[in-house]
Amino acid sequence: MNTQTPHPIQTLPLLTQQVNIALGDRSYGILIGSELFDCDASYIGLPAAACAVIVTNETVAPLYAQRLASALTPRYPAVHTVVLPDGEVYKTWESLNLIFDDLLGQGCDRKTVLFALGGGVVGDMTGFAAASYMRGVPFVQVPTTLLAQVDSSVGGKTAINHPLGKNMIGAFYQPQRVICDLDTLKTLPLRELSAGLAEVIKYGPIADMAFLDWIEANMDALMARDPQALAYAVKQSCEIKTHVVGQDERESGLRAILNFGHTFGHAIEAGMGYGQWLHGEAVGCGMVMAARLSESLGLVDAAFVARLTLLIQRAGLPTVAPVLDAQDNVGRYLALMRVDKKSEAGEIKFVLIDGPGQAVVRSAPDGVVARVIEASCIPA
Repeated sequence: MNTQTPHPIQTLPLLTQQVNIALGDRSYGILIGSELFDCDASYIGLPAAACAVIVTNETVAPLYAQRLASALTPRYPAVHTVVLPDGEVYKTWESLNLIFDDLLGQGCDRKTVLFALGGGVVGDMTGFAAASYMRGVPFVQVPTTLLAQVDSSVGGKTAINHPLGKNMIGAFYQPQRVICDLDTLKTLPLRELSAGLAEVIKYGPIADMAFLDWIEANMDALMARDPQALAYAVKQSCEIKTHVVGQDERESGLRAILNFGHTFGHAIEAGMGYGQWLHGEAVGCGMVMAARLSESLGLVDAAFVARLTLLIQRAGLPTVAPVLDAQDNVGRYLALMRVDKKSEAGEIKFVLIDGPGQAVVRSAPDGVVARVIEASCIPA
């Protein structure tokens, strides 16, 4: 049970912001700011344990693993690190077992605290490992990418991929805290920054058109990594997501709207092979396809689709979908989307824009979907 008290925000670095996610005894805080790694107050109230395990990857470990370990050492008698291979292609049982191998090999007990240091792949796998090891141990998200800070680290969805579908094997399991140190975005490759902006952009069409207006006005600042712009984007994204998750933790209804662009996007990722496109790149293109489908069904007009497409392009994201099968491209897309988690009895469910600022989850005739796919793709 999570019994931590509200975080003493006055002891944190200047300008630190906090967003709280209300889930009863699973409630927790999301800290957003600079210099949070090295601040002892970032870790106040976390569960006590004899051991903390940092799970990270080969790219992030040289940058931040030692800093995090040094910050945790005063609180945990033993701190050690598990370094996973980097990339979506490694979001597998084999990589998950590397975490379990370490936990069992080190004799870690059920009070051990896991710290997920990295992007969405590391966060998802660490969370799944925490949910599974000894039937549940506490974990903390320490996201180092924009995509993870605005989306995947918040809300407790954990999973690994399967060749037939993305994130199809996992669990809902909430972290104890999310620590978003914005300084990590300074070392983020530009492609990863753009991928994160896809998940920022999605919140506008589905929930907050004023935020979409702000993103349009501040896209240049976001691409330039302006600290104030990034801080606002992360905070606003987290506030929208926590509001939705607080009402529907296990995605039985409302929470599905957060998957805008993901039905098409997951098909792109699985069809191309995981890692060919970054998740955010696939989601960006998927949002264009979902907006076009919304237009085809009479839910939005062409001007809205054009506006969203331009914004996604400005973020450095692809808006033209790849051909997944030269012989039967439409069939391949449809087959992959039928194993999406939102599908019911083989019927594909899409998150569509039901007028700017609101979303709906519904099906669409295969013929209409096929025309959207054909209009969206060009040969590789």
